[in-house]
Amino acid sequence: MKIKKINTSYTSFELYTLFKDHPYSFFLDSGMDPEKLGKYSFIGFDPFLTFKSKNKNIEIIENGTTKIYTGDPLEKLQEILSKYKMDYPSELPFLGGAVGYFGYDLCHHMEKLPRTAVDDVNIPDCYFGLYDGTIIIDHQKNEVFISSLGIKDHEDKIISKIEDRIQNKNLPTIKKSTKKMTQITSNFKKEDYIKAIHKIKDYIRSGDIYQANMTQRFECDLHKSPLELYKNLREINPAPFASFIDFGEGQIVSSSPERFVEIKNNIIETRPIKGTRPRGNTPQEDIKNKEELLTSEKDQSELLMIVDLERNDLGRVSKTGTVKVTELFHLEAYPTVYHLVSTIVGELKDDYDVIDCIRATFPGGSITGAPKIRAMEVIDELEPTQRNIYTGSIGYIGFNGDIDLNIVIRTILCKDEKAYFQVGGGIVWDSDAELEYEETLHKGRALMEALNS
Repeated sequence: MKIKKINTSYTSFELYTLFKDHPYSFFLDSGMDPEKLGKYSFIGFDPFLTFKSKNKNIEIIENGTTKIYTGDPLEKLQEILSKYKMDYPSELPFLGGAVGYFGYDLCHHMEKLPRTAVDDVNIPDCYFGLYDGTIIIDHQKNEVFISSLGIKDHEDKIISKIEDRIQNKNLPTIKKSTKKMTQITSNFKKEDYIKAIHKIKDYIRSGDIYQANMTQRFECDLHKSPLELYKNLREINPAPFASFIDFGEGQIVSSSPERFVEIKNNIIETRPIKGTRPRGNTPQEDIKNKEELLTSEKDQSELLMIVDLERNDLGRVSKTGTVKVTELFHLEAYPTVYHLVSTIVGELKDDYDVIDCIRATFPGGSITGAPKIRAMEVIDELEPTQRNIYTGSIGYIGFNGDIDLNIVIRTILCKDEKAYFQVGGGIVWDSDAELEYEETLHKGRALMEALNS
C-alpha cells in the first residue's frame, strides 16, 4: 500500500475530466458541506475486476477473462470481497475497493416480492468495479492524494502514471450542446398518479401499511453528453453524496443528498430523509417554507416512522444496546429544497460484514415505507415500471470493510441517448394527493434545469 500527496491546482471535477475516457471511470463527488458530510471526493478508473448481475445471472470479468455464474449476487460479491480483504491504516477513508451501485430491484434477493412492473430500461441490478487505489480529494484541507494497494501492478508504477497524467495533460474541453431538451414525458398521467396516492391511503385505512413511497418516472431524449449534464447538475444542485459513474452500459448522473449507510471502524450510520419544502422565491417566502417544515406534525410523524424502521433494521446487525438516534429532526438546506433528516447509529456485530449489513437494511426505509415488505409490494403494484437504479445505492466498499453508500435520488440515468429520472415522496394518512404530486415536481426541478441548461 502506498499513498502520495501531490500538488495540483485542478478542481475535483477537472481532475475527473483527465480520466473520463478510461473504462469504468467514476467520480464520487462531495460537492458541498466539507465540514460534515462532504469532506472527501474520490476518482477512479480501469478496475482490475468488474462485477455485474441481472436477476440471478452474474458476470465477472478479471484479467480479460469472463466468467458467468447463476445464483445470489450478494453471496458472490461477498466471496470476491473476502479475497481482497486487507487493513490499511490511514485517516483517508477510502484507498481502494469496490465502487458502483446496488439497484433497487436487487431487493428481490432479500425478500420474496412480486415483480410485475415493466423493465423497459434494462440495466444491471448490480454493478461494481474493483479498483487498485484512487485519487482522493480532501476538501476540508484542500489536499489531493493518490493511493495504490499494489494489487493490479506495483504501487509506484500506478501512482507514477496517474501523477504524470495530472501534471502533464491539458484539460479536455467539454463541448456544450446547443440543442434544447425535448419534451419530458412521465410514466403516469397526473390523474393516475393522484389515483395511486388514494389507493395507498386505502391501504393505510385498512391497516395494511402506515406509509409507502410513491414515485413517478420522467424521460426525454438526451441532446448533450452525460458529463456535460453532470457538470450542469453539480453547479445547479451540489450535494454531499453526488456521483458520476460510467458503468459500461450507460452513465449515472447523481446529486443525492441522502446517505443510506456508512460503516467506519465498525460503527454503522444511516441518515433517512423525510419531509420536503421548496426553497422560496424571496427571502421571506424561504423563511416561511423552512419554518413550515420544521413545525409540520405530518412530516415529523412521517420521519419518525422511518426512524423506527431504520432502528429495527440496524438492530439486526448491531450489538445489543448500541443502536441510537443521534439527530431526530435536523433541517438541511439545498439549492432547490429543504429537507428534514435523522441520524441513527449502531455498532456492527463482530461476526458480520458489510454485505450482511446491506442484506439487513437494503433498500433504505425512507424510499420504501413501513412496514417495509408490504410497502414494497404496494410499490410494485402501483408503479408501472421498475425502478432499476433509482432508490438503490451508489458508493464504495473498501477492502478494509468500511463503506459509504447513498440513496439514489435526484439522479439521472443516461442510456442510448435517453435520460431517465424519478421523483416521489412518502404517502401517509393525512397526505394531500395534489400537494404530494407538486412535491415530486419540486424535487425534480434541479434535474429538469440541468437537462435544459
